[in-house]
Amino acid sequence: MAAPFATMQLADLGATVIKVEHPHGGDQVRAIGPFTAGHSSPFARLNRNKRSLALDLKSEPGAAAFLRLIREADVLVENLRPGAMRKLGFGYADLSELNPGLVYVSASGWGQDGPLADLPGLDIMAQARGGLMSVTGMPDGDPVKVGVPVADLVCGLYGALGAVSALHARALTGRGQHVDVSLLESAVSLAVWEAGRYFATGETGRPLGSAHQSTAPYQAVRTGDGWCTVGAVTPKTWHGLCTALGLPHLLADERYADAHDRHGLRHELIPAIEKVTTRRTTADVVAALEASGVPCAPIADYAQVFTDDHLTRRRFFWDAEHPEMGPVRQLGSAMRFSGTPTRRGSAGPPLGADTVEVLRECGLTEQEIDRLLAEGAAAQSATPKEIV
Repeated sequence: MAAPFATMQLADLGATVIKVEHPHGGDQVRAIGPFTAGHSSPFARLNRNKRSLALDLKSEPGAAAFLRLIREADVLVENLRPGAMRKLGFGYADLSELNPGLVYVSASGWGQDGPLADLPGLDIMAQARGGLMSVTGMPDGDPVKVGVPVADLVCGLYGALGAVSALHARALTGRGQHVDVSLLESAVSLAVWEAGRYFATGETGRPLGSAHQSTAPYQAVRTGDGWCTVGAVTPKTWHGLCTALGLPHLLADERYADAHDRHGLRHELIPAIEKVTTRRTTADVVAALEASGVPCAPIADYAQVFTDDHLTRRRFFWDAEHPEMGPVRQLGSAMRFSGTPTRRGSAGPPLGADTVEVLRECGLTEQEIDRLLAEGAAAQSATPKEIV
């Protein structure tokens, strides 16, 4: 998901993104359901605002057409195993010679070099080797990964940030560059608290359930009908929590005066809080804490999230049109610009939907395009690599 997610960000920001896929099957995400009108629902969301060029890069005419496209491209984003693009003749050294201004972003499991570089790497492996699974889940429980493919997605965000940063540098130097992002380093980069503790004390992080690494109360607590999260770690919010929940004895207990000390006494503190919260509904607890200025929130499932009133009023969700699926509900961009709003265009395209148009724009003649189609080196609407 790293390269498609990276280029989705760029497409949202207004870039013309051409998704290059093999004519037979295309991106493997196209085969992942659920399906609407025969099209992958995840693909239609992950590849919004993009164009699809179905091209066989292993064929001579397909490779030649690809190079025509590269001559005019600003950015190439690929997430094949290191060395795969080079074997095709499309490594950074090859393409930068053709287009010195090209920004070339490579997203991989372990990075473009190092002892692990040649190994296959997926999100769960990056979460495992990158330490995330060592601090996720309940104490003494089985290994648990983060619920979303966070290493993949964060790698995509770094890839997009790297691309726009390299474009900015190109505006100053006139040359592009190679940007190397990996799932592993993306996962490790998130360990801010864990690194702070380890490098200061030598202590290694461990799973704490929903609890914070250093302060308390900052976690999920039980209510009479479910759960809610609280974050009362400042003197003001700690006072607010004790007042809102009728716990003056906790406020008066000097052992709980400091948030760090409270963290070490969670085994006593949380049951004392839950003795009160389990007698009230989640809505009651949240309302009481909100009235006292204490950060809190109920734990929502995605059915609740995708129909959330706050998000709806902020117009976070929107519908992208697809020629066969109809309106496809989208998650909005997390970036909001006062002057240049993110693009809200089409859903992820059918395979090869833009093949002929893109090839024409690259300068291919009708005869050359017909040859590509006839030989199966290209296809229209019937190895994820993406070009911006």
